[in-house]
Amino acid sequence: MTLQHAFFRRQQTFIALAAIVMLSFVAVSPARAQDPAEPPGGKPAPKLPAWPSGRIPRSDVSEKDLRGIITQLVACGTRSTLSSWTDPKRGVGCGRDHIVARFDQIAKASGGRLQVVVDKWETSGPRTSGKTIHLENVYAILPGTDPVLKKTIFIVSGHYDSRASNVMDAVSDAPGADDDGSGTAVSIECARLLADVVHKPLRATVLFATVSGEEQGLYGGMRLEKWVKEQGYTVGGMLDNDIVGADFTPGAPHRVRLFSGNGEVDDCDGPARELSRLIEEIDGVHAIRMIFRLDRYGRGGDQMPFYRAGDPAVRFTEPVENYHHEHQTPRTENGVFYGDEEKFLNFQFMGNVAHDNAEALRELALAPAPPTDVILTGAVTPSAKLAWKAEPDAERAGLEVLWRETTNPRWSVYDYVTSGDSYVFKDVSTDNHYFAVRAVGKNGARSIAVPGQPPPRQQPPWMQKPKGH
Repeated sequence: MTLQHAFFRRQQTFIALAAIVMLSFVAVSPARAQDPAEPPGGKPAPKLPAWPSGRIPRSDVSEKDLRGIITQLVACGTRSTLSSWTDPKRGVGCGRDHIVARFDQIAKASGGRLQVVVDKWETSGPRTSGKTIHLENVYAILPGTDPVLKKTIFIVSGHYDSRASNVMDAVSDAPGADDDGSGTAVSIECARLLADVVHKPLRATVLFATVSGEEQGLYGGMRLEKWVKEQGYTVGGMLDNDIVGADFTPGAPHRVRLFSGNGEVDDCDGPARELSRLIEEIDGVHAIRMIFRLDRYGRGGDQMPFYRAGDPAVRFTEPVENYHHEHQTPRTENGVFYGDEEKFLNFQFMGNVAHDNAEALRELALAPAPPTDVILTGAVTPSAKLAWKAEPDAERAGLEVLWRETTNPRWSVYDYVTSGDSYVFKDVSTDNHYFAVRAVGKNGARSIAVPGQPPPRQQPPWMQKPKGH
């Protein structure tokens, strides 16, 4: 036996002995106790209202229509925001014309329920060479029928401008099939699905947006956020669809990614994150992959102006992006093709995304208004207490009281109440869970959850800024 073999055998023996010692330790060690039960007697087992009936069938989504509008947009050559607004065959104005025509068709088929608006304005910035430029957004609005909730608006949006490798290049081809012809097509298809006269009227208003200026600096999104506030709407939720047309990896179609920021309040997620959770509940974990960050790392989209304003705003994006087909002037280099062309799209995947958006919008617009002023108290006491305000609503059936472990991404229903403005979680510590409440309509639609926050209090002296600063 060589010295090397002898060393190897001794090493094996040592490992075996160590394993025996560890097994012996496990055998004689007492079992570790589980966490204390909260509450000790177990949580309530309420009978919960069923979710809304009348879901939109996936078969109602027209992949033919999705392809049709993208083919028209790509045929415009470029839709750079800096290109022509007046040439009917090439430029961003060509794209606008196709979108308006398609929305007009849907409005006519809806019996006039859908209202089409072209919003025109001017702006300037670093990506306009400091020059004032013309921009236009196209909106299709489906008014809500509830006297109060019709001033709450839910938005789905895609940007119809495109870009070449050089964002200032308004001459080269920039097909923009995926970025963001796909999001534009999804918004338009949602309008067709929800404006269809066979669907029941929605309580809140829904706006189907296609915006320009995204590649130049989110100008269309900023304008949209400003415009809806000028019309007197409260934003109930904003669903941005940007790069939602391709699924390049084997096994497609996969789940769509849904990005959401956490908000600005300590120990409490903000409205965007709560919108993300509700969309996943509506569409299912098989359809939605929640990503807990505002956007892709170091990047952004048209949901950001809404998020910065404190509105519930999220972004849909395909599972894995192929950067050869984004922000690229069409060309072949070293045998590799670059360019954002229609041939790379997966219309089954895009149809799934359109369905996810449409069903989420339908249920959001059917729901009661969420509670407000949700306050959590009970620190250094045995029980947590949640209090809220809820405006009178004859169509509200009750409220679901929610909780989750601080490390759990999803809410669970703790209890269901039909009246009242507070709830005591007896023998449940405020420290170990997050708590929230949401409204439930008689139709089963749920509002966005509103987490409990600490009551306002005077900051201690060490946190206050000195006067004059």
